[in-house]
Amino acid sequence: MKATNQPRVWTRIVAGGAAVWLIAFLFAQRPQAIAQLAHPSPGLPGSGGGALFLPSSECLACHNGLTTPDGEDVSIGVSWRASMMANSSRDPYWQAGVRREVMDHPAAAREIEDECSICHMPMSRTQSRAAGGHGEIFAHLPIGDAATPDAQLAADGVGCTVCHQIGPERLGTRESFTGGFVIAPRIPAGDSEVCATCHTLYTQALGPKGEALGELPEQVPYLEWRRSAFAGERSCQGCHMPEVTAEMPITSVLGVKRAGLSRHTFVGGNFFMLRMLNRYRTRLGVEALPQELEAAARATLEQLRRDTASLTIERAGAAADRLALDVTVRNLTGHKLPTAYPSRRAWLHLTVRDRDDRVVFSSGAIERSGLIRGNDNDTDAEKFEPHYTEITSEDQVQIYESVMRDVEGGITTGLLRATAYAKDNRLLPRGFDKASAVPDIAVRGAARDDGDFTGERDRIRYVVDTAGRQGPFRVDVELRYQPIGFRWAQNLRAYEAPETQRFVTWFDEMSSGSSALLAHAWASFDR
Repeated sequence: MKATNQPRVWTRIVAGGAAVWLIAFLFAQRPQAIAQLAHPSPGLPGSGGGALFLPSSECLACHNGLTTPDGEDVSIGVSWRASMMANSSRDPYWQAGVRREVMDHPAAAREIEDECSICHMPMSRTQSRAAGGHGEIFAHLPIGDAATPDAQLAADGVGCTVCHQIGPERLGTRESFTGGFVIAPRIPAGDSEVCATCHTLYTQALGPKGEALGELPEQVPYLEWRRSAFAGERSCQGCHMPEVTAEMPITSVLGVKRAGLSRHTFVGGNFFMLRMLNRYRTRLGVEALPQELEAAARATLEQLRRDTASLTIERAGAAADRLALDVTVRNLTGHKLPTAYPSRRAWLHLTVRDRDDRVVFSSGAIERSGLIRGNDNDTDAEKFEPHYTEITSEDQVQIYESVMRDVEGGITTGLLRATAYAKDNRLLPRGFDKASAVPDIAVRGAARDDGDFTGERDRIRYVVDTAGRQGPFRVDVELRYQPIGFRWAQNLRAYEAPETQRFVTWFDEMSSGSSALLAHAWASFDR
C-alpha cells in the first residue's frame, strides 16, 4: 500500500491540484487497465482487467466549494450535476426514444442499446465493451435502483473520468465520431474535437431484419462549426464552458491559483428537459438539488435570449390596402440554429395590430399544447411546412428545422428509419457558404435556392392585407425555439411502453412551457 499511495501523494504536493492528482491516482491504482486502453477498432477499447473509470463521487468533494473573488460559485461538481451531461442517462426523452427504436427494430435490439449507450452511458458501455460485453440501457433503469459499480457509472451519465481521459488519437476524424473516442490518461479536455466525439453522430437506417438501409448525419454541430467563421475564433468550450477571468484554484483541497478555470455548466439549449428532470426528479433518480436545476434552466434561457439570434423589421413597400415587410433573422451562434438533435426547431411568430390593437394578421402563434398554429406537420405527420421567401397568409409559417425522410420518401421522426433530410433550412452561422457545403451539412429544400438565405442572414417578406383597417400598424416579430417539437412528442404516443407513455404524459403536462423566446423586434408603420 505504501508503494501504491506514494505517487498519488507526491503528485498532490508538487502540483497542488486535484486534476493532476486524478491521473496519478489512476496510474497508481490501475496501471494494467490504463496501459491496455488502445482501441483496436473505432469506438472500442482494448480488452483488459480492472476498472477504467471512477464515479463522480470520487471527484466532487475536492472540486466543490469554489468561489470567484466577486462571489460567483463556480464549483465544478455542483455545476456539472445540474447539467444535461450529468443527467444524460436520466433523460426521459432519450429513454423513450431508445424504447421506440427497439420496438421498431426488435431484431436489432441489442445493437441499438449498445449504440445508444455510447454517449448517454459512456462509462458503463466502455467498461462493458472492454470486458467483452456490450452496452445496456434498460438493465440500468430506473436510475438509482441498483448500487453496483456498473450501475453507478451508468447513472453518472457523461462523468468526469470519461471526458478527462479522452486521448488525442483520431480526434477530429470521422473515426472519432459517434463515440469513437480513445480512452487514455489525459486531463485537458479543452478541444472542440473532444466534444465532437459524441456531438457528431451518424445513424444507420435499419430494415425489418436489422439490415442497414442507409446512413444519416443525425447531428453534426462540430462539422457546422468547422465551416463557420467561429472555427478560427472560439471553441465549443468557449461558449459552453466559458472560462473564469480571475486566477483561482480548481480544487478546494491544496489548490493553487491558476488561470483558465472553465465553468462546468455545459449550458446548451435544453431548458425544457432540465425543468422536466426537476419536476419529476424522484422518479428519474436526479441527484442535483431543485435550485441547482432551476438555476441551470434559467442560465440556459438567458444564454438563448442573449447570444443566439437577432431580428430586424423593415418596410418593403406601401399600398392603400397592403403592408409589405421584410424580416431579417441573424444566427449569432457558431453552428446552425437550432443544431444537434433533429427534434429541435425555431420559427417566426409575426403579429400585426391596427390602431385599435386588434389583430390584423398572425403567423406562427404557439398553442398551450406546443403545436404551432398553421404548421402542416403538427396537424398531419405526413406533411411539413416548406421554406418560404414570402408569406401572405396565416397558415404559412417560417420554421427553421430539419425534417427527416425514410427510404421510401415518407416523413419520419424515427432515427433508425431515416436515410435523408427532406428539408434543412436551419439558420446558418456566420461564414458558412451553403454553395460549397459538403452533403452532411448541406441546406436541403427550397432554402438551397433562396438568395436571401445565407451565412449572414435569412430575409423573408410578409405581405399583409390591411383593407378596412386603420393604422398606424404595430408589427411584432418573435423568433421562438422548441427543443422537442410537437410532432416528435406526439409520434411516441402510439408506442405502448412505460418509457414512451410516461414521456408523452409529462410533455402534455409541461407543454405550455415547451418553447422559449430567442429574439424580439417591433416597429410601427402608418398606412
